[in-house]
Amino acid sequence: MSLKDWANNGWLRSHTSNIQEIQNLLEIVERDLNDARQSDLSADWRFGIAYNAALKLCTILLFAEGYRPEKTLAHYRTIRALPIILGKEKEDDTDYLDSCRTKRNTLEYDRVGGTTCSEADELLDYVLELKQDVIDWLKKNHKDLL
Repeated sequence: MSLKDWANNGWLRSHTSNIQEIQNLLEIVERDLNDARQSDLSADWRFGIAYNAALKLCTILLFAEGYRPEKTLAHYRTIRALPIILGKEKEDDTDYLDSCRTKRNTLEYDRVGGTTCSEADELLDYVLELKQDVIDWLKKNHKDLL
């Protein structure tokens, strides 16, 4: 399915982004990456912060393509758009991020101590790679938003 198909299904709506909006989101990503590196925070918080950075990177992709998710399942749809935008080779990344989404939800609302420092570090490393992929994609496809 394409993003247009998703919009036709009511999962996305049109969105016009601009350079300031993308810059603001990239600044959130930077803040979150810096905060997630803080060793004095719990693994749970570090994981949640790193997840937020990943979600913002996926949001940038969706906004740049002219869409935003509807409120129902917004995080899920934002993450699931990743391989539609960056290519099918990102399917495994989407599965990984979706499992992170579920874990972050549990850590946020249901229990303490549901992740480890190594899992938080793994997600942080992944987000650093994703950030470079997103910036490279923006340079190639939406220079006007950088």
